[in-house]
Order: sequence, then C-alpha cells, then structure tokens
Amino acid sequence: MFSVRSALKTDAQLILDLIIELASYEKLEDRVSATLKDIDMTLFKSDPKAHVLIAEEDSNVVGFVLYHTSYSTFLCKPCIHIEDLYVREEHRGKGYGEALVKAVCEIAYEKDYGRVDWVVLDWNQPAIEFYKHIGAEELSEWKVFRLNYDGIQRLVTKDIKIN
Repeated sequence: MFSVRSALKTDAQLILDLIIELASYEKLEDRVSATLKDIDMTLFKSDPKAHVLIAEEDSNVVGFVLYHTSYSTFLCKPCIHIEDLYVREEHRGKGYGEALVKAVCEIAYEKDYGRVDWVVLDWNQPAIEFYKHIGAEELSEWKVFRLNYDGIQRLVTKDIKIN
C-alpha cells in the first residue's frame, strides 16, 4: 500500500539520511552541514521554516519532498517552492515522484497559492524529463543567483556608498 504523509518529529534522522542520499546523488555531499538539531529547529518548532512529506510503500520509505512558501509579487499570492524532491534509486519510475509533486500541488490548490516552483541541476536529465512529463514548464529565460553564508556575511559587513 502506498501513502504520502507529513513528516513527524520522530522522522528527523530519516530526513537527514534522505538529505544525505540526495546530496550523494547530486554529487554534493561535501555541502551538507545539516544536523539533527538543525532539522528539529527548522522543521518541527511552532513556526516551521519548511515542511516535509514522506512517501511510503508498505511502510518502507521510498522518497520525500521538502518545500517552503514563497511569494509572487506579480500574482500577489503565496507560492510553494520545492527545495528537494528525492525518490530512492530502486523506486524510481514507479510514480512516487509524481505522487509527491501531486501532494504538494494539492496543498497549493487547497490554499489558493499562485504556483509551485523548483530548480533542477542542468545535468540531471532524468529529472528534467520527469518534470516535463508531468507538465512542468522549463523557464529558460531565468537565471538562478545565490548568496551563500559567506556572501551574506561579506555583504552585511560592506560599507555601501549611495551617490
């Protein structure tokens, strides 16, 4: 039997394990600094910063999706940003990824959110094909920019001269 459920505080270690598995798949293991304490503080306090849904088949975890809200100024509506979608390798191609995205879309629909967004690594052709298969639109005109922690710190401590 297949189900998608909201993560519980008791799933913290599982979520960390899935994050590490995803990072390994994306060849980004060296960038994972998350700890169980981080997961507890950001996902399971009274004001969670993100939410996790877990997909299970016969009580075996097959994948997860981690998402948070964003906001569209053009739509004047909240939106959902999928930060991570991961299905364990041995379970791919069976519909679990689509079920996880559908569960997020159901939340967005119920709350009258404006859209659901996510990004994908340019080399991840299986994911790109999957996203096209479920009807997602590739936004090739947009470039993603990021300030990591060091960049944030540099900018915060920089003197800015306004002319």
